[in-house]
Amino acid sequence: MGKESREFQIFVKPAGAVCNLRCKYCYYLDKQDLHRDNKSSVMSDDLLERYIIQHIEASTEETISFSWHGGEPLMAGKDTFGKIVALQKKFKPEKRKIVNGIQTNGTLIDKEWGSFLSTENFVVGLSMDGPGNLHNEYRKTIENKPTLLKTLRGFEILRDHGILCEILCVVHAGNVRYPLVVYNFLKQLGVKYITFLPLVEKQPWTASGVSLASVPSPDFGSFLNVIFDEWIEKDIGLIKIQIFEEAIRPAFNQGHTLCIFKEKCGGVPVVERNGDFYSCDHYVDKDHKVGNINDGCITDFIDSEKQIAFGEAKLKSLPRYCRVCQVRSMCNGECPKNRFIITPDGEAGLNYLCSGYKTFFNHCRPFVEAIGSVWKG
Repeated sequence: MGKESREFQIFVKPAGAVCNLRCKYCYYLDKQDLHRDNKSSVMSDDLLERYIIQHIEASTEETISFSWHGGEPLMAGKDTFGKIVALQKKFKPEKRKIVNGIQTNGTLIDKEWGSFLSTENFVVGLSMDGPGNLHNEYRKTIENKPTLLKTLRGFEILRDHGILCEILCVVHAGNVRYPLVVYNFLKQLGVKYITFLPLVEKQPWTASGVSLASVPSPDFGSFLNVIFDEWIEKDIGLIKIQIFEEAIRPAFNQGHTLCIFKEKCGGVPVVERNGDFYSCDHYVDKDHKVGNINDGCITDFIDSEKQIAFGEAKLKSLPRYCRVCQVRSMCNGECPKNRFIITPDGEAGLNYLCSGYKTFFNHCRPFVEAIGSVWKG
């Protein structure tokens, strides 16, 4: 991969998998076991500096983007993020811009956090699954108590501070049955950016192959269809919904920006709090550890044969059923972690969500093709 074309978004975990909640569907909590030998639960000052220097050196775009994730990244504390911003300012090249994004459950946000995030121009992703029990069923505190009111309080603080906020809504077996309840709830809050993330928990020992909390694939397609129709009628141009924006991109001959819909992946690796670099947030295991930034550098890891092979495997493993699919350009087989069912002709590697995505992409195709023909003139 040439330096000129390098694109990446690292999910860096300043507090690792540490979190103040115990969401039932979280796939990252068990990663706390990765660093039992490390006494500190927060990335050290020296490692933070090394990471920020390497990240800046690896970035080829005019805007250098950092993505702070967890666990719950706010568990790293205000002092840590103060150091992060100071280091970024210290090492920022002239005539370039640094942007910070942070993904949070919102329950730790207070006015002090709001002031800091606003002053330093952070973009915030906030996890929220809908009203009442649609959110509280799976998003619990350590004491198994509901979290929505605390999340809403955090959202209100962000809104009051004028902070750009995107809602990440996990679509699970509960809220998938209430698409307009979820969508209208977010609209009434004044949300302008929404990402719907389907929950898929592989459990081969069950009849369905997934957990009871996982979203049924056909239901996910119906969920998206209902919201798409509402969005087209009332909200297009006013609210940005990530999957709808991605579905439209092929009409303008634009490549996907979201890794799950790209032909190849590998552009969203992870740096853990001890400096370990992994191929992907969903593959934080020994087989997908590329190196450690104490012993190597981010540029070499991103450009390494191992990371490139990881990304190319997505395309190479695509079943024929997907290769000849009419909506392949919209989907490209989605995320490899979900490719564990069998195609109608018996080939392994079909995405569990295939029927849902096919339902949705075929539903929106007439609109996508119509605007594409107008654009092409």
